Order: sequence, then structure tokens, then C-alpha cells
Amino acid sequence: MISKADIKHIRSLQRKKFRDQHQEFVIEGRKLLDEAIEHAPEFVKTIYTSEPENIKNVSNLEVVKISNKELDQISSLKSPQPFVTICRKSIENNIESHLILALDDIQDPGNMGTILRLSAWFGIKDVILSEGCVDIYNPKVVQASMGAIFTVNSVVRNLETFMHDNNLPVFGAVLGGKNVYTEKLPKSAILLMGNEGNGINEKLLSQISNPISIPKYGSGESLNVAMATSILLSEFRRSQ
Repeated sequence: MISKADIKHIRSLQRKKFRDQHQEFVIEGRKLLDEAIEHAPEFVKTIYTSEPENIKNVSNLEVVKISNKELDQISSLKSPQPFVTICRKSIENNIESHLILALDDIQDPGNMGTILRLSAWFGIKDVILSEGCVDIYNPKVVQASMGAIFTVNSVVRNLETFMHDNNLPVFGAVLGGKNVYTEKLPKSAILLMGNEGNGINEKLLSQISNPISIPKYGSGESLNVAMATSILLSEFRRSQ
């Protein structure tokens, strides 16, 4: 059974203010729950479900059976899933990988979630987020990440300071950059991707040692930042 106070608390976690205050966020659906249990069980706090009989190997986790009506009250989805779980925010780990993805003011939750999913696919362990990026615990980011939020070390930093203090070459995705398909891409580097509408912040341009771009062979104004990230990460991995 779920109390009115619990319902209020879960619904409050749809807002960043309360996610920061309580250091918690919500995941919805069986897929995300399975990913959380497999990769970060220590951060799973409470599972609310209308199908407790379908959860296995969670004897050490709190499972609360609720009705479909109560599920509707705490879900942020138009079509609620049978599982709504409160998770504790993960702890930032040290940045140790060779290929680092840096994101400058990515605003769209769908783009952010997709980029985290791409990072997991291409084995990018560390993603550095500017202070102006959308909150990675935003429900839409969490859903779009398809569980990558539990496997990628996402760290918020001042990008200008981070890149200044790092000795890795910085490859920035900019218009007019060198053709990524003809460039020699190193194993160790920072790949910097910019904001959806404005690209990379002007104050960060001087930090870019290797400007690169994806050549256009057909028509179209530009590529979505998540699409561009996918192509560039693929090229970095292919070169290795």
C-alpha cells in the first residue's frame, strides 16, 4: 500500500528542485528496473508495482504492491508501466577513461538520453556535462537513456576549467572543421559537442585543438546533435 505522502513525494521528483533536495529520482518500466538492478542495485530504494509476482531476485529491496489507480497517480507516462521505482542518485566516479565525451549546454532531454545511450554502446565511460546541460535525472532523459544512466559516469563540470586542466587533445564538432573521415583520430582525446541551436560556446572554441566536422554529401541544413555524436564516436572507435 502507498500513502498519500509517498504519492506526493514521488510526484515531486518530477521537478529538479526536489530531485536535488532529496538526492533521488524516478525510473519507470521493467527495462529500466532490470538495468538498475543489474548495474546499480545499491541505488535502488523502493519499487512500486502492480505486479510484484513478476519481480525476482530482489529479496534485499523494498517492494510495495499498489493498484493500477495508484500507479496512474505516481506515473509521469501517458501509458503507465507496472513498475515505478525510486532510486538514489549515483555518486560521481573519478574520470579515468582515455576517450571522454564533453557536452556543452545540451538542452533537449531526448538528445541527452540518446547521447548517454550512445556513450554506453561505444564504451565511453565518462561524459562531462557543462553546468548548462539539462539535468540527467529529468524523467525524459532517464527514459531515453534506456538504462545508460546506470553505466555511464556523468559528471557536471565547468568545461572551460576542465579542458584547460586536461592535457588531452580536444576534438570539437564545428562547422568548417576538418573532415572527420580523413583525420587521424587518437585513442585518447576529448570529443566536444555543442548546444542544439548555438553549437559550441564561443569561450570554449579556443580550447579546441582539433576542429572536426561531418561532411555533407547531399541536402539538409544540419544534423541532430545526437546523430552527429553517433557518427563521430563511431569514427573514433573505428580508427582504433
